[in-house]
Amino acid sequence: MRRFLESLYLGAAWLAALCMVGVLAMVLISIISRQLGVHVPGTDSYAGYLMAGAGFLAMAHTLKRGEHIRVTLFISHLDGKARKALELWSLGVALLVSLLFAWFSIRLAWQSNEFHDISTGNDATPLWIPQISMALGSLVLSIALLDELVLELRGLRKTPDPASAEEASHDR
Repeated sequence: MRRFLESLYLGAAWLAALCMVGVLAMVLISIISRQLGVHVPGTDSYAGYLMAGAGFLAMAHTLKRGEHIRVTLFISHLDGKARKALELWSLGVALLVSLLFAWFSIRLAWQSNEFHDISTGNDATPLWIPQISMALGSLVLSIALLDELVLELRGLRKTPDPASAEEASHDR
């Protein structure tokens, strides 16, 4: 199961990286086409869709690598049961919020497909297509948060030490 989850997070990260390459391609196409006096419709819209996809698809991998921003002001002063309780509460709330976001983003993509909703730009893209990356990314984030919650409950979760993380950021 662990191998599958790690593959899921890594696969989402690779899709995020491909989205970033797509953003670069859209920007380059836009620049080059302007220089050549040719209009390529939709490049701005597609760059925006791809940027949103990159952000959502990268969230789970970022969480699992301990790269999400954490407010450690309170938690760094806690030990034992108090720290574990705060970690569990934080992960529980984050999981609840991410599940709600995943539910509504999946529902949005589904409804956009059902109603044949298209973008208002001149590209007229069916909106369910770019919305899939938001739905998929938020779903994978929910899975990652559930994974973290289970690991925390079992006492197997590795949380970054706030002091070492701060020192590492100063070394960069």
